[in-house]
Amino acid sequence: MTFEQAEGRPAGQAPGEGAEAARRAEAGTAEPAGARGDDARTAGASRPAGTPGTAPRSDCDVVIIGAGIVGLSTAYAITRAAPGTRVVVLEKEPGPARHQTGRNSGVIHSGIYYPPGSLKARFALEGSAEMVKFCAEHDIPHDVTGKLIVATDRAELPRLHSLIQRGREHGIPVRELGPAQILEYEPEVRGLAAIHVGTTGVADFGAVADRLGRLATEAGARIEYDADVRTIGRRGGRVAVRTAAGRVIRARALVNCAGLHCDRIARLAGDAPGMRIVPFRGEYYSLSPARDSLVRGLVYPVPDPAFPFLGVHLTRGVHGEVHLGPNAVPALAREGYDWRTVRPAELAGTLAYPGAWQIARRHWRYGAGELHRSLSKRAFTDAVRRLLPAITADDLIPAPAGVRAQAVLPDGTLVDDFLITEGPHTIHVLNAPSPAATASLPIGREIAGRALGVLG
Repeated sequence: MTFEQAEGRPAGQAPGEGAEAARRAEAGTAEPAGARGDDARTAGASRPAGTPGTAPRSDCDVVIIGAGIVGLSTAYAITRAAPGTRVVVLEKEPGPARHQTGRNSGVIHSGIYYPPGSLKARFALEGSAEMVKFCAEHDIPHDVTGKLIVATDRAELPRLHSLIQRGREHGIPVRELGPAQILEYEPEVRGLAAIHVGTTGVADFGAVADRLGRLATEAGARIEYDADVRTIGRRGGRVAVRTAAGRVIRARALVNCAGLHCDRIARLAGDAPGMRIVPFRGEYYSLSPARDSLVRGLVYPVPDPAFPFLGVHLTRGVHGEVHLGPNAVPALAREGYDWRTVRPAELAGTLAYPGAWQIARRHWRYGAGELHRSLSKRAFTDAVRRLLPAITADDLIPAPAGVRAQAVLPDGTLVDDFLITEGPHTIHVLNAPSPAATASLPIGREIAGRALGVLG
């Protein structure tokens, strides 16, 4: 992909005004962003239809693709660290946080699950306290409830004890509980043993993302919605991004926070991501209002270290609703929030990827159980009943699903840590599932530091 193609001009065509503008940009004398008349929808503005062949252009220092919580935190961090830096965020949806950010369980994770030295551990430990502080300062719904991790089978006890040790290594307040003590926290929950993690909580991450976007725009950043990136070109020290509407943004650095589409964006930029996003849908139920008193706070099973999902858990959210789930089943599209949503090209790409078949071979037994719970409400109820015996299938109401953007290596390895890579003038966030919302503030600072390093 050449720079000219990204600008909507065939390679080799006489440069004209667009090339002259590019030369001004490379010389540091480009017109300020918006000087040539932006046609894409920005925060607080409407977007008229693009005019074929005109490709309006503007210049900035950093262009960020994706207005989920990580992309918006990055924009916020750049404007705080280097005021005056020109930042543009491009989002293909009509508003922020429409996918992973707005469809998760809303839990502020403590960091207890993640190995010492990992990015997940580092950023979750920093981010959980920061997130609580940020929510308090900006009047965003949140609550530090603590949570129980409950062993319901003797085979889970060694893993529970390992979590206790890990929590202590991280300096997380952890209390060991026996069956009677579990009832002090959750009278309807049953288990052989449990731990109480005091720093876990819940928050409205959609509201957090919205606030980060507002703070970034107040500091001079621009967020453009309905801006689906179709081509990316590079020349010299510039990156050119062209949207479906013909909008062209030229920048000195590109940050890819595209979540479910991050590998595709990396390839558009000419970088080899070395992985592929394999989407897994997490399906939820809610407890009926007449029965939501059965759960006071957050209750988790002991996770299986062989798989990066935490299992079906019980979550009382910031608005009082109780969610049960998620399970984890393959999605038939990157935004496949139900079994009816199938995108043949995306599904074919997944099926052609060797890593997807390796996952199926290694984890078929686990996956069969997840599929059974997806297709059978009774089976899902039985999974919940391991923790909450009083529940019945009639107490469960279907709730919106989410899709996890899981990075998978060609050998079938599920990437278990945050993955951030760099190319020429590009930074790619290639794996940022849970606890990315919890850790979004320190992740944003990390990416911002790398982007500012590109700017020099």
